[in-house]
Amino acid sequence: MTRTVAQKCADFRALHAAGSFVLPNPWDIGSARYLEGLGFKALATTSSGCAWSLGRPDGALSRETVLAHLRAIVAATDLPVNADFESGFASDPTGVAQSVRLAIDTGVAGLSIEDSTGDPAHPLFDIDVAVARLRAARAAIDEAGGDVLLVGRAENFFAGRPDLDDAIARLKAYSEAGADCLYAPGIRTREQIAAVVAAVAPKPVNLLVGSTSELTMKDIEALGVRRVSVGGALARAAWGGFIRAARGLADEGRFDGFAEAASGNELNAFFNGGGA
Repeated sequence: MTRTVAQKCADFRALHAAGSFVLPNPWDIGSARYLEGLGFKALATTSSGCAWSLGRPDGALSRETVLAHLRAIVAATDLPVNADFESGFASDPTGVAQSVRLAIDTGVAGLSIEDSTGDPAHPLFDIDVAVARLRAARAAIDEAGGDVLLVGRAENFFAGRPDLDDAIARLKAYSEAGADCLYAPGIRTREQIAAVVAAVAPKPVNLLVGSTSELTMKDIEALGVRRVSVGGALARAAWGGFIRAARGLADEGRFDGFAEAASGNELNAFFNGGGA
């Protein structure tokens, strides 16, 4: 079955209506196809995973490179894809709107806009500027006539400004500006999560779980979170295995790092049309 973009958008929105779901983050075509084979209902790109696969640090890719990556991931899977669209590749609302229109053209079912500036001295856009940027993204989606889901991100905890009250104020403002889903990457505790969920209700909340956690999906669903993404964690897990094996070769001339390598026959069978 091949779903149209409209069907993917509708299905993606339906996932946010009730319960909780995992939105894993592939970094290339192979990982996207494998995650689809495991039965996940939707995928999200990861700016960091994509950048590392191209030998660059997170945040260093051009808009054109990211758009090409989005097109490749969308074409690789029949699942809805949410774009990690960083800060919209522009500081002003007009530029954000232009970028969002280009992202919509790739066929994504959702996209997120961050409020980080990339400037260590002033890491977050002032809230009025950030709201104007979200409104521009919302207008671009509406003008395109589609149903792409807009995610508003408060980057406080990633930008070195771990102020929960400010993050919540930003998320509430982004919700009023037209964001369909709210996201404060970096919150971890039950109290933080519950506070964010309550503040923006009834709109859905995305929770990032990028490392080991005492929380299970059952716990997270009980807290009212609608979706869970893992950011660059799967890419980092893959890199971790590669680095351990490569360093064993380089430093000790040993091959122990291959002990837990995936089977080539299993991978060939999967990509030849077999199940995961």
